[in-house]
Amino acid sequence: MLNALQSIRPDQLDNIVYIRNEGHTVMEAINRQLAHYPYHVGQIIYAAKMLSKKGWNTLSVPKNGSQQYNDEKFAKKKKTISNYTDEELKRLNNPET
Repeated sequence: MLNALQSIRPDQLDNIVYIRNEGHTVMEAINRQLAHYPYHVGQIIYAAKMLSKKGWNTLSVPKNGSQQYNDEKFAKKKKTISNYTDEELKRLNNPET
């Protein structure tokens, strides 16, 4: 997909392409494809949860855990710009802490 995107010029974004015999602008087709990936990610996560032998470690805020999560987040000093995965990567690389 990335190779195809790199070849598109801005003036082509309104061109019509057909997906399963339905017309879409190039921009709509790109958005359709990008929206389709999370669907498959959800399928993979669902299967992983079913196959997990040790129980599932949630990928986001645990169910009914929003208040605790927010309390911990807002108790910390504001950060400058950072990637939302930084803390998770630290946790995975240092499981004892």
